[in-house]
Amino acid sequence: MCAADRPYVFLTDPKGKRLAELFVLSSVHTLQGRDDTVHVDSWQAEQSGDQIILSLTAQSSLWRRKTYRFRCAESRFSYEIEVEGEGRLAEALYFSGYYSGQVRWGSGFFWSGQRFKKLFNPEPTIAESYRFSPSNASVIDLAGVPLPGKAGQRWLALGVEAAPGENRFTQYEYHGQHGSFYLSLAYEGYTSVNGVYTLPAIGFDFASDEYQALSQHVASLRRQHYIPKYHYQKPSWWYEPIFCGWGTHCYIASVHGGKAPDYAQQKLYEDSLTILENNGLSPGIVVLDDKWQSTYGGNRLDERKWPDLRGFVDAQHAAGRKVLLWLKAWDPEGIPADECITNAVGVPLAVDPTNPAFERRFREVIHMLLSAEGYDADGFKIDFTARIPCGPGAHLYGDVWGLELMKRYLFIIYDEAKKTKPDALVMSHTPHPYLAGVLDMIRLNDINIDRNVNRAMMHRARIAAIACPDAIVDTDNWPITNKAVWREYISLQPQLGVPSLYYATHIDSTGEPLQAEDYALVRQIWATYRAQKTGVA
Repeated sequence: MCAADRPYVFLTDPKGKRLAELFVLSSVHTLQGRDDTVHVDSWQAEQSGDQIILSLTAQSSLWRRKTYRFRCAESRFSYEIEVEGEGRLAEALYFSGYYSGQVRWGSGFFWSGQRFKKLFNPEPTIAESYRFSPSNASVIDLAGVPLPGKAGQRWLALGVEAAPGENRFTQYEYHGQHGSFYLSLAYEGYTSVNGVYTLPAIGFDFASDEYQALSQHVASLRRQHYIPKYHYQKPSWWYEPIFCGWGTHCYIASVHGGKAPDYAQQKLYEDSLTILENNGLSPGIVVLDDKWQSTYGGNRLDERKWPDLRGFVDAQHAAGRKVLLWLKAWDPEGIPADECITNAVGVPLAVDPTNPAFERRFREVIHMLLSAEGYDADGFKIDFTARIPCGPGAHLYGDVWGLELMKRYLFIIYDEAKKTKPDALVMSHTPHPYLAGVLDMIRLNDINIDRNVNRAMMHRARIAAIACPDAIVDTDNWPITNKAVWREYISLQPQLGVPSLYYATHIDSTGEPLQAEDYALVRQIWATYRAQKTGVA
């Protein structure tokens, strides 16, 4: 319902109870200035297919013209902003902004009203707390874990709907105070407008619980073709139990000193696998974790640690196993500065996937690591994606930023891996539907050990399944509070995805040794899991 005497739209539930008063005249700020709406025309309505479109045109201190639209369907609606003019986007506000066009209401910054009871942010945090007060703020950002939506009363999802190529923001934030709120997208100055530009819409979806609301948002993206359609075969080995050596790195470092990456050594992995085999355990996938390479950016083999990587891979293949190599996303170590994203004084912040020279370098390394004439590994575990560069003033080769930059980086890995070895497995911890076509497996990521581990990992697995329903889930296994919690979690793993084991002899956080009953538990879990996946024990 559009208010007759003020620039608000009223949002009510099916029983007529008001949920929010949405301030329509949102501001879109640029690096050149801040946006004040100075004059508003009358509402216009039109029928377009099964939608009613309500539009409002306004004049601005910054833009030649702004147009606001509500696209209303039977069970959902969306809100979009169109600007005309020139400028580099800094921040787009939704349902708030500066307004001086109606003296009766004064001038200055306006918020939207809200009568929400509680809100839901699916992004994992150290606190593993997903619900928050409507009077507080909450962020989904690329420097944490990007996820697609929020939810409110009954539940109501407020999700960003960006067309392919337009996911150029780094942060989606809910701003709350008592009785009011607004939303914002951070652009940081990397999107230039020259003419007419339509910002991503905010879609409103209603559901009975917060997870269903998130599912409705993802479904709306799919209906609008905003997320890619893809279909690929999943080799049976992708579902095999995983052994990752990182927990063992950490245990050895705690006993002998040094840093955990120092122990990413061939002998440690060979010894660990021998111990597992002697206890009746044979993982189907082995992950060589941080840091088998000499430099994080260059990804060339550290031959002091791995004198014969190809021999190790061949031995694992002979034993019926596959080998994944750990990659540290974005790290510029070992890469020339002119192939990196740099800050204002030239300090390398990250590798630059938009730079053709870096792309050539990266593709050559990926091919070498996976090809039969190289090391013949079977895929990658991509870590540290949250180190994506953010903030103003950075310099890069191409015109890409935000989630689009993340997709570009992952695409290079995914595309070259599949060209080199079609059944290569690409694992990352980026559960966003826009990235579903550049990954095969979602890793649930590091555990927060001072929280309820099983509850937190069930939440993460549920979000991953909503965001990327065709991806396989790697359940992760590190760090862990103690052995008792570890036993509880490994028993849950098959319900969430692929069982993952990070320890061969001891729990690193407590020093507790794995004993016969612990290996027996893992054997039982893996045997049952494999029987369920293959139909045979």
